[in-house]
Amino acid sequence: RSMKQDAEAKCGPVLASEGDPRITKFGRLMRATRLDELPQLFNVLKGEMSIVGPRPERPFFVKQFIAQKPEYDYRHNVKPGITGLAQIAGKYNTSAYDKLIYDLLYIQDVSVKTDLMIMLQTFKVLLTKSSTEGVK
Repeated sequence: RSMKQDAEAKCGPVLASEGDPRITKFGRLMRATRLDELPQLFNVLKGEMSIVGPRPERPFFVKQFIAQKPEYDYRHNVKPGITGLAQIAGKYNTSAYDKLIYDLLYIQDVSVKTDLMIMLQTFKVLLTKSSTEGVK
């Protein structure tokens, strides 16, 4: 776990923020090195996720985003992915709307070539500490 036990018990679901007190010391290391993403490989092996695609979001936030921007639901036309265009073109703190634009651009141009390009760019992002910063 990267967050403390029952991290949202008092505040309810919230997006991670810069310097988030809910994240443990070990959790910061896991997030900085992206080790917290490894369990998602099991979801890929089970066929529930893809390597490349829009990042999955928690249902609580999906409902809010769809209420604000109904086109957000189009993200669900493809399998969610461990990495995606929004992850290489933006950062963790990129707005949900901007991530949506990247996701819709990806969905319009889904191809093996696009997926390979995103996977290669992901390695660059993995080495960029600022990519893991929370929302400000």
